[in-house]
Amino acid sequence: MTQVTLYIKEECPYCRAALKLLDDKGVDYVSTSVYDMSSQECAEVAAKTNNYRTVPQIFIGETFIGGFDQLNKLNQSGELDAMLNS
Repeated sequence: MTQVTLYIKEECPYCRAALKLLDDKGVDYVSTSVYDMSSQECAEVAAKTNNYRTVPQIFIGETFIGGFDQLNKLNQSGELDAMLNS
């Protein structure tokens, strides 16, 4: 299964919804709190996301997919399963 990485804020309801969706699907993922990141790490993530400013920031493999809304749309369309199994 393709690695899923999320950058989150624990208090964010969209972050919790993304984690729940992945948990419900049985997807293994790595989540990192933006509060635990150095300014250099934040800059590196920002460069990969074209300065996407909201959380969660979700990557499937090396592909940045966006936030919870995009994750949910991929799940509803069935595309998420294909991405996870590629």
